[in-house]
Amino acid sequence: MNITKIIFLIVEIFSVLTACMEQASTAQKITLRLLPYVGQQPLIFNEYRYSNPGGKGHFKIRDFQFYLSNIRLSAEGHVYRVPDSYHLVRFDNENGFYEIDLTIKEPYPFSQITFGVGVDEKANATILNVGDLDPNSRMAWNWEVGYKFILFEGFLSLSEDTIPLVYHIGFDENYTELSLPLHLADTPHVSIFKVDILSLFNGQGALDLAEIPSVKFDRQDARQIAAGFAHLISTCDASCT
Repeated sequence: MNITKIIFLIVEIFSVLTACMEQASTAQKITLRLLPYVGQQPLIFNEYRYSNPGGKGHFKIRDFQFYLSNIRLSAEGHVYRVPDSYHLVRFDNENGFYEIDLTIKEPYPFSQITFGVGVDEKANATILNVGDLDPNSRMAWNWEVGYKFILFEGFLSLSEDTIPLVYHIGFDENYTELSLPLHLADTPHVSIFKVDILSLFNGQGALDLAEIPSVKFDRQDARQIAAGFAHLISTCDASCT
């Protein structure tokens, strides 16, 4: 190998290393933190502390989880799509909140985030082993290929009775995309969001849980719950941090 080729090879190697170092130095670590609420009250599992939105009694939540998917970050004139972003959000952990950690190898000043509540139609019709999608989990229907977008289970306590509450929502038409401001002023970058479970029962007016205590396979009832998806997640203000 002559000296010219050796010099050329060294320059190429140096260029690749420099590019890799620049990419690493511009990578952003972004954490999305989701805090669970029921209206203005923080979520506490297994306690009768939440009023029936459209009727009498109080309810407690035994289990609540949902899919958040297809995260996209936007800066002026640029959109970054997070690959394989299917996340099963749940709050039954020692922190009481859920976090999604992203490493974005782009230097753009992202100011908006878009994501879906549920699973998009393509992924919902195919068995994909990406993210938190698992066809053998509690979040998959056993009667057709597809996923429950939201799983809510609990009990409504009335003076004379206790009623089980079961809401499993997951038709393709229930998938809902939301776009919200992304606040990344601090380092490390943590953007905080409020998840308001009560919004599920206020999407088409206050729902009396005693009248519709269970929704699984009925598309009309599912549509009534899914109408609240549009308000399920919001950017957290000072009252919820």
